[in-house]
Amino acid sequence: MNRSFIRYFPLEALIWIGGLIVLLVMEPTESHFSVCPLKNAGFDFCPGCGLGQSVSFLARGEFSKSFQSHPAGIVAVVVISFRIVQLIRKHKKTYGKTY
Repeated sequence: MNRSFIRYFPLEALIWIGGLIVLLVMEPTESHFSVCPLKNAGFDFCPGCGLGQSVSFLARGEFSKSFQSHPAGIVAVVVISFRIVQLIRKHKKTYGKTY
């Protein structure tokens, strides 16, 4: 059985799963390094800033802090989870039962 792991799961699903795992285990802090181009350019508002922190608070059950960090955090987790399930179902349908 010399099969690669990617054969069992689509690559995009693995990337989304990995991203969610990182967000779920990271410690949500108020100040952190940011790669946000808008924040680094000096803008006060960025529509995406706080989203990762929101997901991290959500994983800890701190729903009010999650909503305060970014109101779309809960929606993002639902959408990403739906996309992961959709990708795995499509992969299973296309390549048969490989799990």
